[in-house]
Amino acid sequence: MAMVSTYCPQFTGLRRSCSKLETSSPSQSFSQHVTCHLRLFSSRKPSRSVVAMASNNKFFVGGNWKCNGTKDSITKLVSDLNSAKLEADVDVVVSPPFVYIDQVKNSLTDRIEISAQNSWVGKGGAFTGEISVEQLKDIGCKWVILGHSERRHVIGEDDQFIGKKAAYALSEGLGVIACIGEKLEEREAGKTFDVCFEQLKAFADAVPSWENIVIAYEPVWAIGTGKVATPQQAQEVHAAVRDWLKSNISPEVASATRIIYGGSVNGGNCAELAKQEDIDGFLVGGASLKGPEFATIINSVTSKKVAA
Repeated sequence: MAMVSTYCPQFTGLRRSCSKLETSSPSQSFSQHVTCHLRLFSSRKPSRSVVAMASNNKFFVGGNWKCNGTKDSITKLVSDLNSAKLEADVDVVVSPPFVYIDQVKNSLTDRIEISAQNSWVGKGGAFTGEISVEQLKDIGCKWVILGHSERRHVIGEDDQFIGKKAAYALSEGLGVIACIGEKLEEREAGKTFDVCFEQLKAFADAVPSWENIVIAYEPVWAIGTGKVATPQQAQEVHAAVRDWLKSNISPEVASATRIIYGGSVNGGNCAELAKQEDIDGFLVGGASLKGPEFATIINSVTSKKVAA
Protein backbone atom coordinates (compact mmCIF):
# COMPACT_ATOMS: atom_id res chain seq x y z
CA MET A 1 0.00 0.00 0.00
CA ALA A 2 1.38 3.42 -0.91
CA MET A 3 2.12 5.84 1.87
CA VAL A 4 -0.51 8.55 2.24
CA SER A 5 1.16 11.95 1.98
CA THR A 6 0.51 14.69 4.48
CA TYR A 7 1.04 18.18 3.20
CA CYS A 8 3.26 20.35 5.35
CA PRO A 9 2.01 23.30 7.42
CA GLN A 10 0.83 26.28 5.44
CA PHE A 11 3.79 28.60 5.76
CA THR A 12 6.23 29.62 3.11
CA GLY A 13 9.17 29.65 5.52
CA LEU A 14 11.32 31.35 2.92
CA ARG A 15 12.56 34.11 5.17
CA ARG A 16 11.26 35.48 8.45
CA SER A 17 10.97 39.07 7.31
CA CYS A 18 11.75 41.13 4.24
CA SER A 19 10.41 44.51 5.31
CA LYS A 20 13.83 45.85 6.31
CA LEU A 21 16.87 45.54 4.10
CA GLU A 22 20.20 45.57 5.89
CA THR A 23 23.63 46.26 4.47
CA SER A 24 24.85 42.94 3.15
CA SER A 25 26.90 41.18 0.53
CA PRO A 26 25.58 40.97 -3.07
CA SER A 27 24.55 37.34 -2.61
CA GLN A 28 22.65 38.21 0.57
CA SER A 29 20.95 41.13 -1.19
CA PHE A 30 19.92 38.80 -3.98
CA SER A 31 18.48 36.35 -1.45
CA GLN A 32 16.46 39.12 0.17
CA HIS A 33 15.27 40.39 -3.20
CA VAL A 34 14.05 37.01 -4.41
CA THR A 35 12.46 36.20 -1.06
CA CYS A 36 10.49 39.44 -0.99
CA HIS A 37 9.49 38.99 -4.61
CA LEU A 38 8.18 35.47 -4.11
CA ARG A 39 6.38 36.16 -0.83
CA LEU A 40 4.11 38.54 -2.73
CA PHE A 41 2.78 35.49 -4.56
CA SER A 42 2.71 32.96 -1.72
CA SER A 43 -1.03 33.28 -1.15
CA ARG A 44 -2.04 32.59 -4.73
CA LYS A 45 -1.04 30.41 -7.65
CA PRO A 46 2.56 31.16 -8.60
CA SER A 47 2.84 33.46 -11.58
CA ARG A 48 5.25 33.10 -14.47
CA SER A 49 6.36 36.68 -13.73
CA VAL A 50 8.26 35.49 -10.65
CA VAL A 51 10.26 32.96 -12.63
CA ALA A 52 13.57 33.96 -14.18
CA MET A 53 13.04 31.57 -17.08
CA ALA A 54 10.81 28.53 -16.73
CA SER A 55 12.40 25.29 -17.88
CA ASN A 56 11.54 23.32 -20.97
CA ASN A 57 14.10 20.64 -20.18
CA LYS A 58 13.68 16.90 -20.55
CA PHE A 59 12.02 15.35 -17.50
CA PHE A 60 14.42 13.52 -15.16
CA VAL A 61 13.41 10.92 -12.56
CA GLY A 62 15.87 9.23 -10.23
CA GLY A 63 15.22 6.37 -7.84
CA ASN A 64 17.40 6.41 -4.71
CA TRP A 65 17.21 2.93 -3.20
CA LYS A 66 19.38 3.99 -0.24
CA CYS A 67 20.45 1.16 2.08
CA ASN A 68 17.59 -1.14 1.08
CA GLY A 69 17.17 -4.44 -0.71
CA THR A 70 18.44 -7.99 -1.00
CA LYS A 71 19.50 -9.96 -4.06
CA ASP A 72 16.00 -11.45 -4.26
CA SER A 73 14.04 -8.23 -3.73
CA ILE A 74 16.21 -6.38 -6.24
CA THR A 75 15.71 -9.15 -8.80
CA LYS A 76 11.95 -8.66 -8.42
CA LEU A 77 12.24 -4.86 -8.62
CA VAL A 78 14.37 -5.02 -11.76
CA SER A 79 11.87 -7.43 -13.33
CA ASP A 80 9.03 -4.99 -12.60
CA LEU A 81 10.98 -2.10 -14.12
CA ASN A 82 11.91 -4.12 -17.20
CA SER A 83 8.25 -4.91 -17.87
CA ALA A 84 6.94 -1.41 -17.15
CA LYS A 85 5.75 0.80 -19.99
CA LEU A 86 7.62 4.09 -19.57
CA GLU A 87 7.11 7.38 -21.38
CA ALA A 88 9.92 7.90 -23.89
CA ASP A 89 10.78 11.52 -23.15
CA VAL A 90 12.06 11.00 -19.60
CA ASP A 91 15.62 10.40 -18.43
CA VAL A 92 15.45 7.67 -15.78
CA VAL A 93 18.18 6.54 -13.39
CA VAL A 94 18.20 4.24 -10.38
CA SER A 95 20.71 4.23 -7.56
CA PRO A 96 21.13 0.81 -5.94
CA PRO A 97 23.35 0.11 -2.92
CA PHE A 98 26.97 -0.28 -4.03
CA VAL A 99 27.01 -4.06 -3.54
CA TYR A 100 24.11 -4.54 -5.97
CA ILE A 101 25.16 -2.12 -8.72
CA ASP A 102 26.72 -4.88 -10.83
CA GLN A 103 23.67 -7.11 -10.45
CA VAL A 104 21.37 -4.29 -11.52
CA LYS A 105 23.60 -3.16 -14.38
CA ASN A 106 23.68 -6.70 -15.80
CA SER A 107 19.92 -7.26 -15.63
CA LEU A 108 18.19 -3.88 -15.99
CA THR A 109 16.98 -2.52 -19.32
CA ASP A 110 19.34 -0.08 -21.02
CA ARG A 111 16.42 2.36 -20.97
CA ILE A 112 17.34 3.12 -17.34
CA GLU A 113 20.80 4.36 -16.35
CA ILE A 114 22.67 3.56 -13.15
CA SER A 115 23.69 6.06 -10.48
CA ALA A 116 25.81 5.61 -7.39
CA GLN A 117 24.72 7.01 -4.04
CA ASN A 118 28.11 8.51 -3.18
CA SER A 119 31.69 8.77 -4.38
CA TRP A 120 35.08 9.70 -2.97
CA VAL A 121 36.53 13.19 -3.31
CA GLY A 122 39.50 12.13 -5.44
CA LYS A 123 41.33 9.26 -6.99
CA GLY A 124 41.04 5.95 -5.16
CA GLY A 125 43.68 4.55 -2.84
CA ALA A 126 44.05 3.96 0.90
CA PHE A 127 40.56 5.18 1.84
CA THR A 128 38.85 2.36 3.72
CA GLY A 129 35.15 2.06 3.00
CA GLU A 130 35.10 4.56 0.13
CA ILE A 131 34.21 4.08 -3.54
CA SER A 132 36.11 5.94 -6.24
CA VAL A 133 34.66 7.57 -9.32
CA GLU A 134 36.95 5.40 -11.43
CA GLN A 135 35.47 2.24 -9.89
CA LEU A 136 31.93 3.50 -10.48
CA LYS A 137 32.67 4.17 -14.14
CA ASP A 138 34.28 0.74 -14.44
CA ILE A 139 31.01 -0.99 -13.48
CA GLY A 140 28.86 1.19 -15.71
CA CYS A 141 27.59 4.05 -13.55
CA LYS A 142 26.67 7.24 -15.38
CA TRP A 143 25.60 9.37 -12.39
CA VAL A 144 26.28 9.90 -8.71
CA ILE A 145 24.11 11.46 -5.98
CA LEU A 146 26.07 14.00 -3.91
CA GLY A 147 25.03 16.26 -1.05
CA HIS A 148 22.03 14.20 0.06
CA SER A 149 20.80 15.32 3.47
CA GLU A 150 21.63 11.95 5.01
CA ARG A 151 25.25 12.46 3.96
CA ARG A 152 25.19 16.03 5.25
CA HIS A 153 23.37 15.61 8.56
CA VAL A 154 24.03 11.98 9.51
CA ILE A 155 27.52 11.39 8.09
CA GLY A 156 28.63 15.00 8.62
CA GLU A 157 29.79 16.06 5.16
CA ASP A 158 30.02 19.85 4.81
CA ASP A 159 29.22 22.05 1.82
CA GLN A 160 32.81 22.52 0.69
CA PHE A 161 33.65 18.81 0.85
CA ILE A 162 30.54 18.00 -1.18
CA GLY A 163 31.47 20.65 -3.74
CA LYS A 164 34.93 19.10 -4.16
CA LYS A 165 33.39 15.65 -4.60
CA ALA A 166 31.10 17.01 -7.30
CA ALA A 167 33.98 18.71 -9.09
CA TYR A 168 36.01 15.49 -9.18
CA ALA A 169 33.09 13.36 -10.36
CA LEU A 170 32.34 15.80 -13.18
CA SER A 171 35.98 16.02 -14.20
CA GLU A 172 36.01 12.23 -14.59
CA GLY A 173 32.84 12.12 -16.67
CA LEU A 174 30.09 11.23 -14.17
CA GLY A 175 26.89 13.24 -14.08
CA VAL A 176 26.05 14.69 -10.65
CA ILE A 177 22.67 14.82 -8.94
CA ALA A 178 23.43 17.71 -6.58
CA CYS A 179 21.13 17.74 -3.55
CA ILE A 180 20.16 20.82 -1.57
CA GLY A 181 17.50 21.49 1.05
CA GLU A 182 16.65 22.92 4.43
CA LYS A 183 15.76 21.31 7.75
CA LEU A 184 12.40 21.99 9.39
CA GLU A 185 13.81 24.42 11.95
CA GLU A 186 15.52 26.34 9.15
CA ARG A 187 12.28 26.67 7.22
CA GLU A 188 10.40 27.74 10.33
CA ALA A 189 13.09 30.34 11.00
CA GLY A 190 12.66 31.72 7.49
CA LYS A 191 16.07 30.50 6.30
CA THR A 192 15.06 28.28 3.38
CA PHE A 193 16.66 30.48 0.73
CA ASP A 194 19.75 31.21 2.83
CA VAL A 195 20.44 27.49 3.29
CA CYS A 196 19.75 26.49 -0.31
CA PHE A 197 21.78 29.35 -1.78
CA GLU A 198 24.73 28.59 0.50
CA GLN A 199 24.67 24.96 -0.60
CA LEU A 200 24.40 26.02 -4.24
CA LYS A 201 27.34 28.39 -3.86
CA ALA A 202 29.55 25.57 -2.58
CA PHE A 203 28.82 23.63 -5.76
CA ALA A 204 29.32 26.73 -7.92
CA ASP A 205 32.67 27.53 -6.31
CA ALA A 206 34.02 24.07 -7.13
CA VAL A 207 32.51 22.64 -10.30
CA PRO A 208 34.13 23.19 -13.71
CA SER A 209 30.80 23.24 -15.55
CA TRP A 210 27.07 22.86 -14.95
CA GLU A 211 26.53 20.85 -18.12
CA ASN A 212 26.10 17.46 -16.40
CA ILE A 213 24.48 18.58 -13.15
CA VAL A 214 20.90 17.99 -12.09
CA ILE A 215 19.88 19.92 -8.96
CA ALA A 216 17.62 18.05 -6.53
CA TYR A 217 15.73 20.23 -4.05
CA GLU A 218 14.86 17.99 -1.11
CA PRO A 219 13.49 19.71 1.98
CA VAL A 220 14.90 17.58 4.80
CA TRP A 221 11.63 17.64 6.75
CA ALA A 222 9.90 15.90 3.82
CA ILE A 223 12.35 13.05 3.23
CA GLY A 224 10.87 9.75 4.32
CA THR A 225 8.36 11.43 6.62
CA GLY A 226 5.23 11.16 4.49
CA LYS A 227 5.09 14.96 4.44
CA VAL A 228 5.61 16.69 1.14
CA ALA A 229 5.87 20.34 0.19
CA THR A 230 2.73 21.61 -1.51
CA PRO A 231 3.20 22.10 -5.24
CA GLN A 232 3.22 25.86 -4.66
CA GLN A 233 5.86 25.66 -1.91
CA ALA A 234 8.08 23.48 -4.07
CA GLN A 235 7.62 25.78 -7.06
CA GLU A 236 8.61 28.82 -4.99
CA VAL A 237 11.95 27.30 -4.10
CA HIS A 238 12.58 25.89 -7.56
CA ALA A 239 11.89 29.30 -9.10
CA ALA A 240 14.26 30.93 -6.62
CA VAL A 241 16.98 28.39 -7.39
CA ARG A 242 16.62 29.13 -11.10
CA ASP A 243 16.81 32.86 -10.38
CA TRP A 244 19.96 32.26 -8.32
CA LEU A 245 21.55 30.40 -11.22
CA LYS A 246 20.63 33.22 -13.59
CA SER A 247 22.14 35.90 -11.38
CA ASN A 248 25.20 34.01 -10.14
CA ILE A 249 26.12 31.68 -13.01
CA SER A 250 24.43 32.65 -16.28
CA PRO A 251 21.00 32.84 -17.91
CA GLU A 252 22.03 29.93 -20.14
CA VAL A 253 22.82 27.69 -17.15
CA ALA A 254 19.59 28.74 -15.44
CA SER A 255 17.59 27.74 -18.50
CA ALA A 256 19.41 24.47 -19.20
CA THR A 257 19.80 23.06 -15.67
CA ARG A 258 17.16 20.61 -14.55
CA ILE A 259 15.83 21.18 -11.02
CA ILE A 260 14.02 18.15 -9.62
CA TYR A 261 12.04 17.72 -6.40
CA GLY A 262 12.49 15.06 -3.72
CA GLY A 263 10.71 14.45 -0.44
CA SER A 264 8.07 11.71 -0.05
CA VAL A 265 7.15 11.81 -3.73
CA ASN A 266 4.78 8.98 -4.58
CA GLY A 267 2.26 7.83 -7.13
CA GLY A 268 -0.49 9.90 -5.54
CA ASN A 269 1.18 13.32 -5.45
CA CYS A 270 3.56 13.27 -8.42
CA ALA A 271 1.09 14.51 -11.03
CA GLU A 272 0.27 17.77 -9.25
CA LEU A 273 3.94 18.40 -8.48
CA ALA A 274 4.91 17.69 -12.09
CA LYS A 275 2.57 20.42 -13.33
CA GLN A 276 4.69 23.13 -11.72
CA GLU A 277 6.70 25.22 -14.16
CA ASP A 278 10.11 24.77 -12.59
CA ILE A 279 9.84 21.17 -11.41
CA ASP A 280 11.77 19.18 -13.99
CA GLY A 281 11.31 15.77 -12.41
CA PHE A 282 11.86 13.91 -9.15
CA LEU A 283 14.37 12.18 -6.93
CA VAL A 284 12.35 9.39 -5.35
CA GLY A 285 13.14 7.43 -2.20
CA GLY A 286 10.80 4.77 -0.78
CA ALA A 287 8.40 4.75 -3.74
CA SER A 288 11.26 3.86 -6.09
CA LEU A 289 11.47 0.46 -4.38
CA LYS A 290 8.04 -0.40 -5.82
CA GLY A 291 8.31 -0.94 -9.56
CA PRO A 292 4.73 -0.09 -10.59
CA GLU A 293 4.60 3.02 -8.41
CA PHE A 294 7.98 4.22 -9.65
CA ALA A 295 6.69 3.78 -13.21
CA THR A 296 3.69 5.95 -12.33
CA ILE A 297 6.03 8.68 -11.10
CA ILE A 298 8.14 8.45 -14.26
CA ASN A 299 5.02 8.70 -16.40
CA SER A 300 3.80 11.81 -14.54
CA VAL A 301 5.61 13.66 -17.32
CA THR A 302 2.25 13.47 -19.09
CA SER A 303 0.90 15.92 -16.48
CA LYS A 304 3.77 18.24 -17.36
CA LYS A 305 2.74 18.15 -21.01
CA VAL A 306 -0.87 18.96 -20.15
CA ALA A 307 0.15 21.85 -17.88
CA ALA A 308 2.38 23.28 -20.60
